Amino acid sequence: MADTSAGMFKKVMENQLLQTAKMMEEQLDAQLEKLDKLDEDELENLKAKRLEALKKAQQQKQEWLSKGHGEYREIPSERDFFQEVKESKNVVCHFYKDSTFRCKIMDKHLALLAKKHVETKFLKLNVEKAPFLCERLRIKVIPTLALVKEGKTKDYVVGFTDLGNTDEFTTETLEWRLGCGDIISYSGNLMEPPFQCQKKCGSHFTKLEKKTIRGMKYDSDSDDDN
Repeated sequence: MADTSAGMFKKVMENQLLQTAKMMEEQLDAQLEKLDKLDEDELENLKAKRLEALKKAQQQKQEWLSKGHGEYREIPSERDFFQEVKESKNVVCHFYKDSTFRCKIMDKHLALLAKKHVETKFLKLNVEKAPFLCERLRIKVIPTLALVKEGKTKDYVVGFTDLGNTDEFTTETLEWRLGCGDIISYSGNLMEPPFQCQKKCGSHFTKLEKKTIRGMKYDSDSDDDN
C-alpha cells in the first residue's frame, strides 16, 4: 500500500513539473514571437529607451559619488552629521569608540558594503565628539548604527544583537539587516536571511523580521528636527 501511494505521489509530482516546464516554454515562445514581430522602428525605440535608462543610472551614480557615497568615511563632528544626512536620501552612520574593539569588526563590514551599495552613504562618528547627538538619539550601546532616511532616523542596529550575538557575523548578515531597515537596495529575500546560526538565533530573527518588514521601526525624538 505504501509503495502504491509513493508511486502515485511521484507520478503527480512528475506531471506538475512537466506542466510547469511546458508553461515556461510557452511563455518564452510568446516573448520570442513578440520580439520577432517588432519592426525596425520599434527595435530602435527600445534601444533608445534602454540607453536613456543606462545614461540616467550613470548620472545618478556620479551624483552619489560626488556626495561622498561609495566609501566608508569618518566625519569629524556632530555638526557634519546634520549636513551629511541633508545631502543624501539614505545614510548609515556608525557611532563608535576607539576603545571598543567590536567597532573595528563593524568597520570591516561597513567598508565592504559602502563600495557595494553606492546608493547609500556610509559614515562613522566618534561618540566622544558627539555628546549632544548621542543623547538626542539615545545612543547608549557601542557600536550602534543609525539608519537615516530622508533626514529622519528610522531604525537602529544596536550592538551585535540583530546580527546573531556573535563577533563572527558575516557581511551578508549585516547587509540583510540593513535591507530590513530599507536603507539599501537589497537584492536578496528578506524572509530568508543568510544566517550562520539559524537554529540558535531563529526565534530572535523571526521577531526582527516581523518588526522591520511590517514597518514597525524605531523613530528617534530627533525626527522632526533632523
